[in-house]
Amino acid sequence: MAVYRGALIGCGFFAVNQMHAWRDVADAEIVAICDRDPERLSLVGDQFGIGRRYLDAAELFKDGGFDFVDIATTVQSHRLLVEMAASHRVPAICQKPFAPSLEDAKAMVAACRSAGVPLMVHENFRWQAPIQAVRHALDSGVIGDVFWGRFSFRSAFDVFSGQPYLAEGKRFIIEDLGIHTLDIARYILGDVTALIARTKRVNPQIKGEDVATMLLDHEGAVTSIVDVSYASKLSKEPFPETLIELDGSKGSLRLHQGYRLEITNDAGTRVSDVSPKLLSWASRPWHNIQESVFAIQAHWIERLKSGQETSTSGADNLKTFALVEAAYESARTKQPVEIESLLR
Repeated sequence: MAVYRGALIGCGFFAVNQMHAWRDVADAEIVAICDRDPERLSLVGDQFGIGRRYLDAAELFKDGGFDFVDIATTVQSHRLLVEMAASHRVPAICQKPFAPSLEDAKAMVAACRSAGVPLMVHENFRWQAPIQAVRHALDSGVIGDVFWGRFSFRSAFDVFSGQPYLAEGKRFIIEDLGIHTLDIARYILGDVTALIARTKRVNPQIKGEDVATMLLDHEGAVTSIVDVSYASKLSKEPFPETLIELDGSKGSLRLHQGYRLEITNDAGTRVSDVSPKLLSWASRPWHNIQESVFAIQAHWIERLKSGQETSTSGADNLKTFALVEAAYESARTKQPVEIESLLR
């Protein structure tokens, strides 16, 4: 069976997880890495035994010799690198947030579509084991037709120690974390027609918002609340768990802290453990996210083989990205935003 050779661009904080996961994905191998920082390039190259190392992405693409590229850089470089991949007819994975603006994201999708190459956004949260368990439960019909939901990620975890740049942006929690939670809401309850949002900055040491609450109207007359916070000091720190509440016509579903899935209907209440696996290279509490990195990358290889579109394709992620833009616009104007108008 053919092995798909990949190149990784960006050797920063999160990319190490991707490199570990690529080692575990069947029929995949990273053969080259690229970063503008020689020290990071050396550290990752030495850790994972990668001989081909580049300081310049243009040189990487010029030399070629790989079947796909995994772009794990910060958002400002995403459009340039994705369009570079498209110009060389190389399938691309792009880290989230997808782009600096919705217009940039649309251009990136168009570039890859014109080149005839797949584009996937590394939106891994929907691939977490507990989120997949919720999806499977809904698909089984155990709680009937859902009419209300809540997706909550509230924490006081110090994300700035590992990623200090997060404290510097004028946009923070919706763009960095809310984008994941909004994508989960879409994945579970379907596309969104309108959104209203409120934000707040509690931590005086950062420049962006660290609390956001959003009310979503989904297609099919379903309403959900998405709330995210990095200013919530709780008796037991839940990071990095997304908690979910769903009410349906036949019962209810609750994804509680500690990865406990509780389903109640006429047959009674059933509680199951939907904890993620602790992979050999993973560490708590990050193992939930780390397992999902492996899952989404395995999905990428499966879809390269089959030629089918990925779950979090660039085109699909435009709908999540539009929710981020709508949330900031609604928070600014204090008015609801229609999503369709942003996607035209």
